[in-house]
This record gives sequence, structure tokens and C-alpha cells, in this order.
Amino acid sequence: MPPPRTRRPSALRIGPLAGAAGAPTTATAGVAPSSTRIAVVAALVVATTALAGGGVAHAAETGPALTVDLTAPTHPISPYIYGMNFADEALAAELRLPVRRWGGNATTRYNYLLDTTNRASDWYFENIPGDNPDPSKLPDGSETDRFTDQDVRTGTDTILTVPLIGWAPKAREKACGFSVAKYGPQQSTDPWAPDCGNGVRPDGTQITGNDPHDTSVEIGPDYIKGWLGHLATKYGDAAHGGVKFYNLDNEPDIWFATHRDVAPVGATYDEMRDRTYAIAGAVKAADPGAQTMGPVGWGWSSLTRSGYDQQACGLPTPPPNCWSNPPDYAAHGGVGFGEWYLRQMKAYQDAHGTRILDYYDNHWYPQGSGVTSNDPGDAATQALRLRETRTLWDPSYTDESWINQPVALIPRMKKMVADNYPGTKVAVTEYNFGALGSLNGALAQADVLGILGREGADLATLWAPPSATDPGAYAFRMYRNYDGNGGAFGDVSVSATSGDQGRLAVYGARRTADGALTLMVVNKTGTDLAAPLTVTGKLPGRTAQVYRYSGTNLAAIAHAPDATFDAAGTLSATFPAESVTALVVADTVAPGAPGTPVAGRPTATGVTLSWPAATDNVGVAGYDVWQQHGDRIVRAGTTTSTRLTVTGLAPRQRYTFWVRARDAAGNVGAPSRPVAVTTPPR
Repeated sequence: MPPPRTRRPSALRIGPLAGAAGAPTTATAGVAPSSTRIAVVAALVVATTALAGGGVAHAAETGPALTVDLTAPTHPISPYIYGMNFADEALAAELRLPVRRWGGNATTRYNYLLDTTNRASDWYFENIPGDNPDPSKLPDGSETDRFTDQDVRTGTDTILTVPLIGWAPKAREKACGFSVAKYGPQQSTDPWAPDCGNGVRPDGTQITGNDPHDTSVEIGPDYIKGWLGHLATKYGDAAHGGVKFYNLDNEPDIWFATHRDVAPVGATYDEMRDRTYAIAGAVKAADPGAQTMGPVGWGWSSLTRSGYDQQACGLPTPPPNCWSNPPDYAAHGGVGFGEWYLRQMKAYQDAHGTRILDYYDNHWYPQGSGVTSNDPGDAATQALRLRETRTLWDPSYTDESWINQPVALIPRMKKMVADNYPGTKVAVTEYNFGALGSLNGALAQADVLGILGREGADLATLWAPPSATDPGAYAFRMYRNYDGNGGAFGDVSVSATSGDQGRLAVYGARRTADGALTLMVVNKTGTDLAAPLTVTGKLPGRTAQVYRYSGTNLAAIAHAPDATFDAAGTLSATFPAESVTALVVADTVAPGAPGTPVAGRPTATGVTLSWPAATDNVGVAGYDVWQQHGDRIVRAGTTTSTRLTVTGLAPRQRYTFWVRARDAAGNVGAPSRPVAVTTPPR
């Protein structure tokens, strides 16, 4: 396996590994390059479903058949797959954003007491104080406090990153990891602070032997306990509305590149185990209800190789056969790092009775050339971007990059967990398929959100969130707010397949709240596709509401005229070129009548009734028991079971009871046959 050639994790936003290219990327001192705002590309043409007309006129081709099987097994869709890093408040509120992450390089070295971060290789290894309005009140009002404040206002769960690296800024003032005055001339320096260099000499060699104390001070578990104690005091603990999630650092397998001023040697298997035991253990000691995520690797190599091995194999003259048998890997019995790490976390729980790792977390940035760029690129790059979503799930897809093998990321990670530490969830706290300012990027993002739900990922947070006006934001709206009134894709995944997902993808879900069937169809081609969509099993209704994001208006999702399924459950439709279509089939079918109630032996004041269950096309949500006494009819009670004890009756009276079923959509079925009961005397 060759070393990475292109990747854009938070640790290395642009370009190759660690210092190989000399000068760092350009960015403002406060923002990592990957969070640079993506510009809207105005020349793109957007088209959407032609279920009811509209869109750009094209000669439709015959598309692949789409099938939704409501009789097949289902699984829940975690709401946490619709998360983002650093989303702004207005967008978070509109999307009812389920989870938001405070992550990236600067979070590896952050001092909450001083509200100061070290920007590492993102910006000249500088300590930069936060813009706290009143530093005298710190740690109150720190960056992470303000981040959490926003999440409280929007009802969003928070992910904060806690350091494993063992270092934090030493003072609330600017300081440099590689001072020119101390370490000599360097290839590049901060234009606004020319004593701060990039740690690379003019001849291209890296400066080594620098003093980490130039910027930083040692920290450990006590620092973590103090920080979580502060957060609990302000917001409560995780079980009572406080911070719910903690990332165990950020991409520690490439500290040797991004934070080489304090961690110049790649982290080994054993180092990662020991640091995780210490810091995750401190998190659980301070807040037992908090959820932890690790080891937060940067990408493909992180699944199998430690930082030590990635560094060794990336040397100009690496050890022989390094990528196939690197030294740290060989020293640990040829077990890949991810699998070994999971086993060590299980060993801790077995020994101590405490789970210190809740999510196995690995970042994902597709490696195909140009895919993660803000620029959508040429036609070939745009087509590659849409193919690269297959890296998330498809074991038959050979990745078209230096990886050059199948990835199937979510199934791979879930199998690693099942084999090595069952019960651990799977997270991808950074990913980005690029070009969110374009239709092409929005198509890829819509496809990704469908894949994450179908494949059963537990949590995912997009890096570099789109602005509210970017097409990429509309990909999220299609799943979280397609109608502008909170309409959302369902929370229970149902089987949905396409004859050719590379051309026309389909995703399906039931919405528990009202029983609606929700379908998302993504046409990735440049041609209108006429394709039948057939539902096997009982449809909740025959009419589908149609929502679409169209090139006729990049600033809105249109509510098109309804479409109708025929008696066989098939909808014949044309899905226009480069379009995302949401179909919402509301439950309009009422449950059947329950069986005739049977009365137990009544008392003077009560009786227990039971009855055979009603049937429903989606599912019965509950039953209402009605009671008649003379001319007075009242509802005697409600239940979700098929049994109810009625109380408050009078002795020596005749009562008549019947039952009606209702479903989640509020449809009420026909009444059962009645049963008469006469109460005895006292």
C-alpha cells in the first residue's frame, strides 16, 4: 500500500503528508482551511423529478427499476447521522440539527482555562487566544462554553474534543512552536507574525529538537476531570442535559505531521492504548453518562496502521516492504491497528467493569483526485465524486485512488466492532465529498445521507458545513425539513433497491411518528430517467406528496403536485437529470375493527376487558375503549395493549363497551362488536 497522496482530513486539509511540500496552507489564523466557505457555482444547471411536470426538458431514457420491500427486515436510522461540525446557529435551528461537533486540529491543543488554542500545522504552530469578551471570568465564556451555549439554544447534542496528546497552551498569549529567532530562517512565516515559522528550513529539511515548552505545558487526566467538572456545573452532566459526547482527540495517528512541534514521533499501538485508558477513564470518572469516541483516525490508513507505522512508511527511504508489514504492526502479531485497539478497549471493560469506548470513530475523505475540492471540477471529476460515495458501502467497488481496493467503510467498521468489541457503535465525525456549493456536491451529499441511514451508521458529522444558501444545505433539508415545516425522512430504514444505484439511487424509511413512508430518489446522471417504482407490501396510502430541489430555483425546495401509485403499488415516474426527489406517502388507511371484547367477572365498580387485536397496514398505535350507560357515551380509557380494566362503575348497572383501534397517523378504525356487562351489588 503506497503512502497517501491526496487527503483532506482536519489535520491535513490540503496536500500530502506533513511538511513534504514545505509551506503550510493559507488560512486565516482563526479558521482551518477545510472550513473555508464554499462558493456557489452559478453556472450549474439543476433539474429535479418530473413526476408532475416541470424541470428542464430532456428526452427521457429508460432507467433502472426501483423496488421498496415493506415486508423485508428493518432497522432504526440514528438521528445522529445528520450532524455537522461547526454549523451556524440559524442553519442548526432550521434543520433541528441532532448533533454538532467541536473538532479539528486546534482542538487537540486547547486550554479551556485560558481559552487558547494551538493551531498546529494549520497555522504556523501558533498559540492564539480566543476572542472571549471578558477573559477575567474564564473559564466561563470560553470558546467551548459558547459552542455549548448555541447547542442548548437549538436543542442540539454536543461533541467536544478532549486531548490525548498531553500538551495544552501554556499562557493566554501568542507563542510560536518554531520561532525564527530561536531556530533560524524558515521556508515560510506568518505574514502577521514573522517570527513564527512553519518549522521547515530553507533547504526543505524539517527543524527537529525544538522545545515543546515554547508553546505548551503538560496536561493529563486531572485536566480532563477539571474541564468536565466545569461543564457539569454550567450545563449538568450528560444524563441531565449536559455535553453528551467526547471525541478522544483528533486524528492522533498523524500528530507527527500536524503537531510535530510537541509530538514528532508517530503514536504507537501501545501509546494509543495507554493514553486512551488514561483520558477516556478520566471522562467516565467525571461523567459516567458521557459517550466517548475513538481513536478518531484521519482516514483509510488509520483503520490498519498506527501513527508510528504511517510515519515510518512515509519516510524517503522506508523499511523494506513497509506498507505490507510495518514495524509496529509486525510487533503486534500482524493485527491491524483498529482491530487491536478495539480488543484493548474490550480488555479494559473485562478487567474493570467499565466501558470507556462507546463509538469506534474514523474520519473519511474520499481520495479520488479532485473529489474533496470546493470546486466541483470538470465532468470527469463530478462523475468520480458521485461514484466515490460507493466507498461508504460497496464491497464490489475498487476505490479509484492510491487506495486501489474496496473500502466499504461502514460495513467494514461494523464488522471490526462485531469481531473485536461487540456493542460499540460506529461514527464518522468528519467526512466531506466536496463541492457543497454546487449541484454535483449536493447530489453526492444527498446520496451519502441515504447511505449512512441504510447501512446503519450510528453517528456522522459533516466537516465544513455549507452555508444556508449552498446547494449542499438543501441536501440536508431534503432529509430534515423538506417542507419548511419540519418534514423529515423516516427513522426506520426499509429495504429499497435500484437496478443500478450508480445511475438512480433510492432510499426508504418509515416515519414512526405518523406511519408515513418516505422515499428519496437521486438521479446522478445527466439524463432524465423514466423508471417504475414498485412497493411490495401494504402501502400506507396511494398518494405520494412530491418535494423537489430544482435548478429552476436554487433557493427553495418546491412542493410539486401529488403522484399516485396504481393498485399494484407501482408509481411510473420520470426523474430528471441531476435531481433529488422526496416522496412522502402518508398513512391514510384506518385500522380494521378489533375483535369482540370479552369481559371478565365484573365487580360492583369495575370490569376487565380484553379483545383480539386489530390489523393495520402500518401498525396499530393504541385502542380506545368506549362505554355507554343509558344515553351517556364516554371514553372509558385508552391502552396500547389489548386489555384494559375499567373502573368507576356503579353497582347493579348495565354498561355496554366497544373498542376502536387507532394508528400513528391518527386514523381511527371501525368499532368492534359491543359487549354488555351488568355490575353486581356491593
